[in-house]
Amino acid sequence: MDEFWLHPRLGTATRDGQQPRHYLRALQHAAQSLDADPHWQRWWHASGFRGCELGIVTEGRLDHLRPSADIRRVDDQLRANFTCALPPAGTGRDELVQRASTEVRTMFEVIREAMALPDLPPTPAPSAPPEDADEVPITAKSLPSIPRELEHQGYLTLTQVQDFFG
Repeated sequence: MDEFWLHPRLGTATRDGQQPRHYLRALQHAAQSLDADPHWQRWWHASGFRGCELGIVTEGRLDHLRPSADIRRVDDQLRANFTCALPPAGTGRDELVQRASTEVRTMFEVIREAMALPDLPPTPAPSAPPEDADEVPITAKSLPSIPRELEHQGYLTLTQVQDFFG
């Protein structure tokens, strides 16, 4: 098995230029926890894919109709891009960690269903990223202003999700 099978890419679509670094760090840590877990390594190895490029784009206060995803096979890799809602401002560290763990597992449940893979293994207990964690590389894109009545629908179209990381 490869040392790392899961390759998270993180992005944020913002209208105010603010990047939710604490939440993105929690999402990255949740993905790294799955990558390091022997049960998840065996599960992924059985999928037949060499690796998974998991793109996660945070956006807006509310999410799209759950979940917004672009999942495709690229050679022997799986490329999956998802959107997820930003947590409310002031969300505590423990709740960010729990949210991130739930989001990443939900993304893999969608991948599992889309690719007809076996049931997911148990998720490792959520843990906070270390205080001295490296800065998370983030792709940030500003969004055009949208009418207030459309705000609750989410911002990114499926095409924008597909193209987010270039």
